[in-house]
This record gives sequence, C-alpha cells and structure tokens, in this order.
Amino acid sequence: MRHGVAAAACVLALVLMSPSAQAADVEAGKAKAELCVGCHGENGISQTENIPSLAGQQDQFIQWQLVFFRAGTRKNEAMKPIIDQLNNEDIRNLGAYFASLQPAKSPPDDNPELSKKGAEAAAGRRCASCHLDSYAGTKGVARLVGQRQEYLVKALHDYKSGQRVGGSQAAMTDVAYPLSAEEITALAHYLAHVQ
Repeated sequence: MRHGVAAAACVLALVLMSPSAQAADVEAGKAKAELCVGCHGENGISQTENIPSLAGQQDQFIQWQLVFFRAGTRKNEAMKPIIDQLNNEDIRNLGAYFASLQPAKSPPDDNPELSKKGAEAAAGRRCASCHLDSYAGTKGVARLVGQRQEYLVKALHDYKSGQRVGGSQAAMTDVAYPLSAEEITALAHYLAHVQ
C-alpha cells in the first residue's frame, strides 16, 4: 500500500513541477469536465447521493485525488474508465477548472442541536488545523463546507474502516477512527451546514 502512495506522490510531483504546470487551461478543463457531469453534476455541484461536489475544491486536492485514482491507490469502479482517459495536462486543467467554480452553498441548518454536537466533534478532532477555520481547505486539503452531508458521512466511515486510502490517509484515519457513528453523523451535518 505504501509503495502505491509513494508512486502516486512521485507522479503528482511531476504533474505539479512540469514547466506547463503554471499554465493550466481552465477552458480545456471545462471541456474535459464533460466526463464528470453525469456523476458530479453541472458546474461540479453533485445532485447524486454519495457523490461529492467538486466545485470550489482546492486545485491541488483535485489533482492529488485524480492521480491517486489513476495510480490505483484510490479505487472506484465508476472512476476507472474516466481516469483512464486523463493525461497529466488533463489533470492539471481539471484541478484549475473545478477550483475556479463557485462552490455549493450550504443549506439552511435544519438541526442546530446536531450541528452543535458536530462543532464540538470538529473542535475535539482539530479539523480546522488542516481544513482551516472556514473548512474551505487549502492546497492539497479538501474543502468540506457545503459538501453533501451523506458523502461526508461515507468518507468518514471509509477513513475509519481503512477503506479509503491515498493522500492524507494516516491523518484522516487517526481523526476518524475514534469517532462514534453518532459523532460522524453530527460532524458531517455540521460541516455540510456551516455558513
């Protein structure tokens, strides 16, 4: 498993450090993103259960995840045929494109008491130390605010069980492992509704 992560990290370093890395083409990314619309939604805002919204995600985070999928470190059968069509330039362009989009707005909080418990879990697990106080993420760290609630529940359970690998797996496993199912539900609710 570690070899796959190391290999993916090397590929990502090549993607980010190549001479054209500074010149990502947002329009080319938009054209290539047509492959993503069926699952991740128009303008990167998912309308599908357990599928994340990509709009407003951090550029490097998108690139990292695509490289992990391509390297086989992260596995998803639905992503495999898409990822097989992407080269390094496509990955750079998709990262720039999704980062350029307006993120999904957080819906009104329909359960403030659950959000309060989620905020306590977020503080206790120090989520803001990586995802920032706004939970908007930075560089290779995911944007959480406004993300689909059930997707956040799924992601936290996947980290807790060790099913999700790649990227910040060790840090996220340490965060998610001690969380109870109730805390995961509260944390996901809070993050999905932060204004």
